[in-house]
Amino acid sequence: MDIVSALRTFLRVAETGSFSAAAIDLNLTQPAVSRQVSALEAHLNTRLLHRTTSAVALTAEGEQIIPMALRVVEAVDALGDTTGADGIMVSGKVRLTLPAPLGLYVSDRLATLIAGHPGLAVEIIFREEPSDLVGEGIDLEVRLGPVADNSLVCRRIGWTTAFLVAAPSYLEGRTAPQTPGDLTAHECICYRRAGDGRTWLFSNGADEIAVRIAPRLIANNAVAVHRATLAGSGLAVLSHILACPDIEAGRLVNVMPEFPPTRLPINVVYPSRRNMPLRVRTVLDFLIEAVRQDPLMVS
Repeated sequence: MDIVSALRTFLRVAETGSFSAAAIDLNLTQPAVSRQVSALEAHLNTRLLHRTTSAVALTAEGEQIIPMALRVVEAVDALGDTTGADGIMVSGKVRLTLPAPLGLYVSDRLATLIAGHPGLAVEIIFREEPSDLVGEGIDLEVRLGPVADNSLVCRRIGWTTAFLVAAPSYLEGRTAPQTPGDLTAHECICYRRAGDGRTWLFSNGADEIAVRIAPRLIANNAVAVHRATLAGSGLAVLSHILACPDIEAGRLVNVMPEFPPTRLPINVVYPSRRNMPLRVRTVLDFLIEAVRQDPLMVS
C-alpha cells in the first residue's frame, strides 16, 4: 500500500464527505477510493470513517489523525516541488470553473500546460454563478467581483476590462448614448452573472455611476450575449476578450468610451490553503501567469 496516496485519499474523502466526490477529484473510481481508505484503516488497525448508504462521517480516531495526515502529505508535496517544474510528479485531474469569456481565453492557452505535464488532466467548467466547491469537488474557481464567502481562500489575480458595445446595425438610425443616463432610451441586453445583472456600473474617472436597465433579453452566459449583440439586438457590456476582436474588425462599436464599465477584481477561490496538491498549484500558477500576459487584465 502507498501510505501517502492512501492518506491523500482519506483526506479528500474527509473534506468532501463523499467517496464519489473524492473519486472525481482524484480521477479514481469509487471502489478504488474505498479500497484505499479500507487499506489505511487496516494498516492503522482503526476505523477512520463511519459509512452509511447516504453519508460519510469521521470517527473520533479519524478526527485525531487528520492533522498528522496533513503534515505527512504537505511534506511530500513540498519535497515534490523540486521536480514539479519538469512535470515528473504533476499528475491527476484538476476541476476548474470559470466565466465563459475567461474560460475561452484559458482554453486557447491550455495546450502548453498539458504538453508540459503528461500526467495532468484539466476539466474546465463554464459557470457564471458561484459553486459549492467542496460539495462538487471543484479545485479552483474564478469569480469576478468581491467574494463574500470567508470560508474560502481568495486570491486576486487581475482585473476585468469591459466595453459597452453595439452592432452597427443596431445603431443605424439611432442616436448612440453619450452618457449613462441615455441608456434608458435603448434596448439593453442583460448578462446575468451573479444577481439579476440589471444594474450597470460605469466610471467617469473619479466616481462610479450606477444605471438601472430594463432589458427584454437576458442570458446567463456571456457568449450568448455576445452573439445577440452581434445580431443587432441592442447594447451590451462585454469582456474585452469577446469584444476587442469585433471592435477592431468593425463588427461592434465601442459606445460611450468616456464612461467605461467599472473594472472588477478577478479572483481565484479554493477551499483550503493547506494541503494543496501539486497538480492544483500547477494549474493555479498557470492561471496567474495567463492573466498577467494580457495587459487589459493587469491592474
